[in-house]
Amino acid sequence: MSRIGMVFGAGGADAGYWLIGGAIVFLVAFAFLVVFARYFSLWIQCKVTRAGISLFDLIRMTFRKVNTTIIVRSKIMAVQARLTEYYPISTQALEAHFLAGGNVARVIQSLIAAHRAKINLDWQTAQAIDLAGRNILEAVQTSVYPKVIDCPDPKSSGGGTLDAVAGDGIQLRARARVTVRTNLEQLIGGATEETVIARVGQGIVQSIGKCNSYKLVLESPEMISRTVLELGLEKQTAFEIVSIDIADIDVGDNIGARLQADQAEADMRVAQAKAEQRRAEAMAREQEMIAVIQQNRAKVVLAEAEVPQAIAAAFREGRLGLMDYYELNNVQADTKMRSTIAGDGATLTQRG
Repeated sequence: MSRIGMVFGAGGADAGYWLIGGAIVFLVAFAFLVVFARYFSLWIQCKVTRAGISLFDLIRMTFRKVNTTIIVRSKIMAVQARLTEYYPISTQALEAHFLAGGNVARVIQSLIAAHRAKINLDWQTAQAIDLAGRNILEAVQTSVYPKVIDCPDPKSSGGGTLDAVAGDGIQLRARARVTVRTNLEQLIGGATEETVIARVGQGIVQSIGKCNSYKLVLESPEMISRTVLELGLEKQTAFEIVSIDIADIDVGDNIGARLQADQAEADMRVAQAKAEQRRAEAMAREQEMIAVIQQNRAKVVLAEAEVPQAIAAAFREGRLGLMDYYELNNVQADTKMRSTIAGDGATLTQRG
C-alpha cells in the first residue's frame, strides 16, 4: 500500500508541474496573440512597404510611450517618397522628434513637398523649424505658391489706408498688396508678416513724400512700387518680397494749405500778443509822463508860492517901490483878463 501511495503521489506532483507549465505556456501564447493582433496591421504595412520597422520595434515604442501609428505612417511616407535615399531619416530619429514634442507627420510632408518642388530643405532644418513652433508645411507651401498680404492690415485700427503727404501738401491714401514667399533659410529667427507690412508701409509713405506733386503719384503708381522694392525691405525677415502692387490711391485733404492756415493764425496770434504788449508799454509810459507832468506842476506851484515872499523881501530891502508894485498888479490883472477873454473866445469858437 505504501508503494502504491508513493507511486500515486509522484504521479500527482508531475501532473501539477504539467498544469503549471501549461498555464505559463498558455499565458505566453495568449500575450503573444494579443500583441500580434494589436500590431499585426502595422507590422504587415511595414513589411509590405519595406519601412524597416520590426515587431520588436513596435513593442519597444509602446514601452517608450511613442505613438506607433504616427511613426509607422510617417516612415512609410518617407520610404515611399524615397526621402531616405537623400536624408538620414531613421526610425529612432522619428521617435526622438516625437518625444521632443514635434509633429512628425507634418515634417515628413514638408520634406516631401520640398523635395518635389526642388527646394533645399534637409531633415535637421525641418526638425528645428517645427520644434521652434513654426508651421513648416505651411512655410514650404508658401515658398512654392506665394501668398498675398494686404498693406496695411484691414484688421488694424488705422482705417485700412496708408496716409502720406506729397511735396505739394496734398494727402494721399494708398492701399497696397504685397506678394511674398517663404525664405526657408531665414525662417528661424526671421521677422514675421507684421514686420513686412510695417516696412512696406513705411517705404510707401517715404516714397510718396519724396514726390514733388501728388499728380506724379496718381500718374505713375508703379514708380512707388519700384522705389519700395529697391529698399530691400525683406532683410532679416522670414519672407522674400516678390512684388508690391498699389491697389488703390485716393486723394485726401490739402494738408499743406491747412498747415499754412494754422501757421498764419499762429503768426496772427503772436502779432496780436506783441501789439498788446506794445500797447501796455505805451499806456505805462503815458502814466509815467502824466506823473512827471504833475510833478512839474507841483514845482511850478511851489515856485509861484515864493513870488509873494520875494516881493515882500524886496519891499523890506527897498529894491521895490509902491509904484512898481501897482504896476506889477496891473500887469497881472491885464494878463488874467486876456487869459479869460482868450478862454471865453475858445469856448465860443467851439460852440459855434
